[in-house]
Amino acid sequence: MPDDNRDQAGRPSPDALLEKARAETRGRLKIFLGAAPGVGKTYEMLVSGRAKIADGLDVIIGVVETHGRKETEALLTGFEIIPRVEISYKGRALEEMDLDGILARRPDLVLVDELAHTNAEGSRHPKRYLDVKELLDRGIDVYTTLNIQHVESLNDVVSQITRIRVRETVPDSIIDLADDVEIIDLTPDDLIKRLHDGKVYMPRTAERALTNYFTPGNLTALRELALRKTAQRVDDQLLTHMQAHAISGPWAAGERVLVSVDHHPRSASLVRYAARMASRLRAPWAAVYIETNRSINLTEAERDIVAATLRLAEQLGGEAITIPGREVAEELVRHATANNVTHIVIGAPKKPTWRDWWSRSITDELIRKTGEISVHVISGSEKDGTTARGVRAAATAPPLDFRAYLLATGYVAIALGVGVVLDQVLDVRNLALVFLMAVLTSAVLHGLRPALYSCILSALSFNFFFLPPRYTLTISDPESVLALFFFLGVAIIASNLTATVQRQAAAARQRARTTEDLYLFSKKLAGTGTLDDVLWATAFQLASMLKVRVVLLLPEEGSIAVKAGYPPDDTLDDADIAAARWAWEHNHAAGRGADTLPGAKRLYVPLRTGRTAVGVIGLDSDRRDGPLLTPEQQRLLDALADQAALAIERIQLVADVDRARLAAEADRLRSALLTSISHDLKTPLAAILGAAGTLRDYFASMPEEDRSDLLSTVVDESERLNRFIANLLDMTKIESGAMEPNHALHYAGDIVGSALRRAAKILDGHKTEMSIPADLPMVRVDPVLFEQVIFNLLDNAAKYAPEGSVIQIGGWADADSVVVQISDEGPGIPPADLTRVFDTFYRVRKGDQVRAGTGLGLSICRGFIEAMGGTITAGNRTGRPGAVFTIRLPKPTDIPKLDELR
Repeated sequence: MPDDNRDQAGRPSPDALLEKARAETRGRLKIFLGAAPGVGKTYEMLVSGRAKIADGLDVIIGVVETHGRKETEALLTGFEIIPRVEISYKGRALEEMDLDGILARRPDLVLVDELAHTNAEGSRHPKRYLDVKELLDRGIDVYTTLNIQHVESLNDVVSQITRIRVRETVPDSIIDLADDVEIIDLTPDDLIKRLHDGKVYMPRTAERALTNYFTPGNLTALRELALRKTAQRVDDQLLTHMQAHAISGPWAAGERVLVSVDHHPRSASLVRYAARMASRLRAPWAAVYIETNRSINLTEAERDIVAATLRLAEQLGGEAITIPGREVAEELVRHATANNVTHIVIGAPKKPTWRDWWSRSITDELIRKTGEISVHVISGSEKDGTTARGVRAAATAPPLDFRAYLLATGYVAIALGVGVVLDQVLDVRNLALVFLMAVLTSAVLHGLRPALYSCILSALSFNFFFLPPRYTLTISDPESVLALFFFLGVAIIASNLTATVQRQAAAARQRARTTEDLYLFSKKLAGTGTLDDVLWATAFQLASMLKVRVVLLLPEEGSIAVKAGYPPDDTLDDADIAAARWAWEHNHAAGRGADTLPGAKRLYVPLRTGRTAVGVIGLDSDRRDGPLLTPEQQRLLDALADQAALAIERIQLVADVDRARLAAEADRLRSALLTSISHDLKTPLAAILGAAGTLRDYFASMPEEDRSDLLSTVVDESERLNRFIANLLDMTKIESGAMEPNHALHYAGDIVGSALRRAAKILDGHKTEMSIPADLPMVRVDPVLFEQVIFNLLDNAAKYAPEGSVIQIGGWADADSVVVQISDEGPGIPPADLTRVFDTFYRVRKGDQVRAGTGLGLSICRGFIEAMGGTITAGNRTGRPGAVFTIRLPKPTDIPKLDELR
């Protein structure tokens, strides 16, 4: 929140001092920020670390990823590197930063690469930036690296630019926590050259990156994002420094625009001018309304203008600020200097020139007091004002309260009685103070009008009962005339001031209640996750705060339908349906009290965001005629409707993203299925048709050996086609939940041997080695399903491993499971594909860039194994190329003993 610093001019900002104190109690964080991978963030971090070692600091490496870059690896010499810890995850050993080891070592500075990294399951924190935050809280300085695409607030922007959604993100609060942000900048041409030279990725990966991500346009856009994010952080640091040291601005290191708004219709044009200026300067901006004592006397129409103008500022991307104060110019200058504002936009004075003789205009005062701040005086256009509501407001004049006037009469009567008693000991002119007390009491308890009535009644009573000649309204003494005149004047002024204070206090209490209700409503909306919850919360809040009946309508199949109500109500007559539909289609109020379709039972107000209308609110009350809401209630409705519309849009956007993701997944599966059918069905069918046609046409003249080969081709391709169709049927059973394994105790070695015999033709060009001990515990499996799993794994190994290589099948038992492992001597599985190889229709590319298989075999393996209560994982062999698939099945606890089987 901006620091107004109204009551402590010339003193440091408490918030800035508190932030500075927090920074002194924790470690310092420096982020090396880059626009893209390969710009040299890690290299620069290591260079800076070596400089700190030369300065005598204790510097260690927590984790650094060199990615095989020789110049980066050379910089590791001379650093103490904390060994990483191994964490077992799904049968694989993953290495992560040793947080406890660093805390125990307690260096002055630790280097931590890749701030956005996601830690393996089982780590203390799910994200590396949380590890860094703990190091900072323990007083350890941290150097770290980050790419701009990992910043949470820029995730959507980066996705739009690169068409790639980054899953690992860092909250903006971590960047705000940084004491220093150093931009590591490299021009797009230089970075692309580094890619071509193999200094960023391996040649094949670099070629794909240049095609998809590292295009000149993408890199230029990402570079601008990185530079702007760094400039924004530096600007925030400058503002905090100025506030902590009570430095009055502006320091024009960055531009900030402020526009002063009031109750005149031209304020809307001033806001639009400020928005255009801020857009040209690429600067943040705010609209400020100074709420003075005179604001309490504004009419409802003028209050509407102020509220609509501030809403317009928020819609145009600015910040709306209301500041209570005594003088507009003084408060504007205070706010501007405290927040390093460089430009102030204000309207030209409208009062006559002759009034400047005894009081300067706000514009003149502002120009005299702003110093180095540029002041833009704009005439503004009242025709360019805010859009009219189109809804008539209910009368707000309070009914005549006779009770207040009776009580005011009573206070005067009491004062008269007290005056009669004191008349014996006090001078008559002192008795006026007793009546003045009655006037003030009426003003405090009942407001201005009863106080003025009390004032007149007190003056008449004082004259009639106490001024000579008594018991007449005639005054004989000129001094008494003067005393009565001053009594009346003092009473009127005092009653007016007291009533004003009373109105201000009542307005402040009402504002506090409204603000509290709006805060609780926004908090409730933030915690809702479904559309029904948002609609119910909105209907209840509107009904309770506005004292009306509420229905909420949302678009549905080209029309609009009731989705919620309080009290529950889903019946609308034809006039109401027409008014609701018109309000939604035209984004303007309709119905009762509105300019359009006023014959409807309810008033319909559109729920709109910056993009479009998302729904309609229908309001009704027990009063059957006339306008429905007072101006104050209309402004409250605007605030509630804005929050509700944003919450509804948020829920709808989440649903849209989910639908888009499901549609994309469906498209991917459909495309993969069509590809599989077109290739894996057509290829064997073509072979079968070709062999069968040749046999039919040339059977008699063909040698026996050729006929045998063609018949073998027909059989082999038919078996291949049969396997493919069986895989499709099995996958359908798994996804439909119709798979019901027939469990029984079996020896794994027997099932593996059966699968080897069945796969003999597939493995004809490979060697197989099976090492499953005879005493391996039996497992509770479906033998048909388990054999199919082993067959699919053997088929996969034969596809990817070169001819003549060895396929090994091993088995052993550990504490609570039986393990069967199949390994080959192929190229292995790319690390990025290890968790995806079991996805339906996903296929790893072979070395010749041709996809093999249907992408169903491994997915079926996982489905079958999980149906039997086990797990299957993929990995790579250590020390040599090749893939490893590991099956773990629970060890049965009810295996019968040998003598029980006899």
